[in-house]
Amino acid sequence: MDNCSTLITPLLERYYLSPMYGLEFAIGFIGNLLVVLGYIFCLPAWKSTNVYLFNLSVSDLVFLCTLPELSYNYAHNQKKFNSSLCVINRYILHVNLYSSILFMMWVSVDRFLLMCHPQRQHILLTLKASLCITILNWIWVNAQIAPLIIFIIQDLEENAWTVCRDFGSLGVAKDTLIYSIVLTITGYVVPLMALFLSSQSMVSVLRRREEMRGTSFQRPVRIVRAAAIMFLVLYTPIHIMRIVRIASRLPKFNLSRCVMDYVNSVFIVTRPIAYAHSAINPVFYFLMTDSFKEALQSRWRQFKRMLKAAR
Repeated sequence: MDNCSTLITPLLERYYLSPMYGLEFAIGFIGNLLVVLGYIFCLPAWKSTNVYLFNLSVSDLVFLCTLPELSYNYAHNQKKFNSSLCVINRYILHVNLYSSILFMMWVSVDRFLLMCHPQRQHILLTLKASLCITILNWIWVNAQIAPLIIFIIQDLEENAWTVCRDFGSLGVAKDTLIYSIVLTITGYVVPLMALFLSSQSMVSVLRRREEMRGTSFQRPVRIVRAAAIMFLVLYTPIHIMRIVRIASRLPKFNLSRCVMDYVNSVFIVTRPIAYAHSAINPVFYFLMTDSFKEALQSRWRQFKRMLKAAR
């Protein structure tokens, strides 16, 4: 039983994490790159929703670019990481994790306000307000992740700047556990509740306006609900297992090494599940706003006409 840790974790890292990260990069990179380029070159007039979705797609794209290295390292069982890359990768990973749900929350709020104020007279529906909110979002997410960077650097110092550990294995378990719980509540639970509340508020508005049933307002409700369900399904396992993993390291529980490694194995399984949102998000970009989809279709038609003319 003492040797269980030498079998489970390396097998999961090589035959589960590595291919999953590679698959998520292959699927998500193309979709997010298309979205980013589409917003830059195809969308003539930006609105508040476009600002949030563009920042979300940029965050996803940057995060996805870190996956090939992780996939390679896990495939070759490389335990020693470059210390700078370790900090940068973990920083990008967690910033993306919490900025994604936060920006999707603002998209849902924006859709609700647009339903209540179709003429965009509400201050939060202005382009300037969306830019200010975006800046504040990035400041808030970085403030949330700053303690994690400190934990990572301290852990690297203790391991001679060679071993790059995951969140659940960092530092003193008690301190890391408190931080993980606070981060889970502020970075995940609160934005998720806002997502569900905004979708429910949309339904309430539609019920009060019976004449709107069957219009395009029904689609934003379904999309926001789908986004909330996606984050609930993908994010909940990793947040629960991260807390369980850190708690299993507390001396007062006195768990055996094998039990701790089994817990860590389940935590490992939840990680690619959570990161799959970056590959799924482009679907919401195309469905959320007609203007972006129409702009891409227009560019595509122009491109086909150019090809025909060249022939």
